[in-house]
Parts: sequence; structure tokens; C-alpha cells
Amino acid sequence: MSNPFIFPPLTDWEPTRHTLHLYSRVVGTVPRTHAPFHPQWWHISLKVTPDGLTTDAMPLPTEGGETGGEFWLTMNLRRHVITVETNESVWREFDMRAGLSATEMGDQVLSALAELGLEGEYARAKFESDEPLTYDPAAAERFRDTLFQVDRIFKEHRATLDRNPGPVQLWPHGFDLAFEWFGSKEVEHEENGKVERLPSQLNLGFYPGDAGNAAYFYSNPWPFESDVLLAQPLPPGAFWFTDGWQGSVLPYAELTGDPAGEARLREYARSVYAIVRPTLMKATD
Repeated sequence: MSNPFIFPPLTDWEPTRHTLHLYSRVVGTVPRTHAPFHPQWWHISLKVTPDGLTTDAMPLPTEGGETGGEFWLTMNLRRHVITVETNESVWREFDMRAGLSATEMGDQVLSALAELGLEGEYARAKFESDEPLTYDPAAAERFRDTLFQVDRIFKEHRATLDRNPGPVQLWPHGFDLAFEWFGSKEVEHEENGKVERLPSQLNLGFYPGDAGNAAYFYSNPWPFESDVLLAQPLPPGAFWFTDGWQGSVLPYAELTGDPAGEARLREYARSVYAIVRPTLMKATD
């Protein structure tokens, strides 16, 4: 059996985190335009690999009635480049250490796509910023190692759950890694004047922090049955959170350097699921 992962500190890395967040929005803009639409917006997410983050494969333009193959984008946190790849080769790559603003990086990436014959309306407002950016390779590598291990732990926990949970994915907008489990209870939800009945759900996520917040894990149910849940104890270090959003939190710092950190994260995920699941299921299930 391999040794458990020891969570490293994620401190003093905010400039690099901010750069990676903005660059992930550049990359995430591409599947927003070119990937097949998913009603839960899974098509715009990034997936974790041993080297960093990648989009799903997307179709290239057809030529002469024949399929043009596929392409995808990768944020390689080992080589510190964003790559545009096809079935045949690495088409273009862009150095994340070069200090390019998000607007400049976006211009270069979208220009490379145009060379492949790809056209579309890109949501540039998702990433455009002219501020100079900083990138520390060592900080990016610590994040890569942490993200890979968290992704592994999440996937192993996900495999123990029923009802076909969603994939583990990183959302470029918030820069958090998460997946969702869906209960059998349906809840009315109104948005923009439209009322829908949606399945109840519980997520498990990892937020790597920002300029004002330290990194943390979260597992939040919807709907949040406060009368039931707030009375339930959570594992050591975790707590219920109701200031602005409702759910549970396990601060990343609670696990940093702890040989039992991996086991504690697993226990947190199991405990919240066991506590919350009955509130998200129909009485007959």
C-alpha cells in the first residue's frame, strides 16, 4: 500500500493562483463555444490529469465531407505551458511564465484556433484583463500535486456512492474542483421567472483559496434542511457554515502536514454524505 498523501501548505501563492484562475477562464472559453452542449454545463469544465488540467476533446471542422478529427487544450503545470493539441500533434503552446495578461493569452490561444479553421463567438468577457500576471513554477507544481491527489480521493469517494453522481471537474469560473450527487427528492426552483423542478443534490469540492480566503474543502446540500443538519456533529476540524451560503466546510489548513490528512478528508466526505443523504431522498426511498 502506498503512503498517504501529505497535504502541502498552499500559502504565499496567491499571485500564481490568480494567474492560473484567469488562464483557466481563457481555456474554458473554448469548450463553451466548441464542445457539445450539456444542460448542466459540464461541457465547459476542465478535468485533472497528472500534468495539470485539460478540456474534453472537441471536433475539428470537417473537410470535404470527412471528419476533421479532434482537438483539446491543456494547462500543463509540469512544463508550465498551455497547449492546443490535435489528434496528430501539439499545434501550438504558450508559456505561462511569460507574464502575459489574460487578454494577451486569450488572443494567442484564439488565434491558434483560427489557424485550425475554428470560428465562433467567444465569451471574452469571462477572461479579459490587462493586468500583468505573475507565475511561480514551484507554486504551480505544489498545486498540481495537491489537485491530482484531491481529484483521486474525490473519485474514490464518488465510486462508493449510488445514483450515478456527476464527474469530478474543475470549474473555470470559480476555480474549484467538485462533483455532485443527486437525490431522489425534487425541489421547485425559480430563475429568471421560469419555475423548474430540479433534483436535490450534494456536492463535494475543493477551493484553493483567493486573496481574501484560505483554501478549504466543502460539501453542501441543496436544499439545506437547517433544522435537521445544524444539530448534527461533524468530524474534528469541520463545521457547518451559513454566512452567505449554506453547507459544511473543512479548512485545508486543518490537514496541512498531517499524516492522517488524507484519512480525515475521506471521513469528512463520508460523514457529510451519511448525515445529509436522508434529507435529500423521497420518504419512500
